[in-house]
Amino acid sequence: MHMASLRLERMTGWIRPSPLLALALVAVVVPTLFSMARESWTREEGIHGPIVLATAGWLLWRRWDEIRANARPGSLPVAAAAVTLAAIGYTFGRAYGFLVVEVGALYVALVAVAYAFIGWRMLRRLWFPIVYLGFAIPLPGWLLDGITLPLKHLVSHVVTTLMSALGFPIVQVGVTLFVAQYQLLVEDACAGLNSIISLTAVGLFYIYLLHNASWRCALVLVALLLPIAIAANVIRVIILVLITYYLGDEMAQGYLHETAGIVTYVAALLLIFLIDGLLTPLRRRLSRRRDHAAAA
Repeated sequence: MHMASLRLERMTGWIRPSPLLALALVAVVVPTLFSMARESWTREEGIHGPIVLATAGWLLWRRWDEIRANARPGSLPVAAAAVTLAAIGYTFGRAYGFLVVEVGALYVALVAVAYAFIGWRMLRRLWFPIVYLGFAIPLPGWLLDGITLPLKHLVSHVVTTLMSALGFPIVQVGVTLFVAQYQLLVEDACAGLNSIISLTAVGLFYIYLLHNASWRCALVLVALLLPIAIAANVIRVIILVLITYYLGDEMAQGYLHETAGIVTYVAALLLIFLIDGLLTPLRRRLSRRRDHAAAA
């Protein structure tokens, strides 16, 4: 009876996960989630992690019927080899405290398990949720430093130029801004690090939902994500400079610093919506051209 049921499930393309497999996944996923919540999600550069996990899960859930209908089990030896390699990486990362290795290995293992149940063709259809889920992997410090350093200089230079033109007594020395008698260091949080990662994830999610069929407009918005993040962080640093100049350094480094971060994020999202709105006529024109071409 069990073999007949298994053959029927293979013919229909869907194999139900066993309770043992579900328990094994829970046993490795839950501790990693706690580690991410403790080490990554509490920092500004990783605050987007829970949002990515929740929205990626929602994207998969809304296509659940499609997944069940089109699933075809993949190659078990290939999936087993991938899970074995991922298990080695997971054990190493977990044992030695390398969160990026631990989470990255878990990500590979989950994709391999999904491949075993639904196959390569269905995985290709789910490419966006899978790639999007990768944003939950915390980036290593050396990569973050490499991204941050040029952004620090760029944001510092733009802020100094703009505020000098407005008559403020501001001088830039490297990534340090001297405003009157105060000194302001353009740290990672003010240099676009958090917003580039977070806004790219949120921006891609927004683009995928609204413009999945319009790849040209989606490509334009993706290309503009980095300039938008930089512009938003210039606004943030300007706010912090103004707070420092008028209210003092203690106010700038207190709760108003976090408020400036919220303003940055909101400003960046508004810029994305504004540019998307400006692209609407272009999108409609391209749609009309496609309709005319199809009619001809």
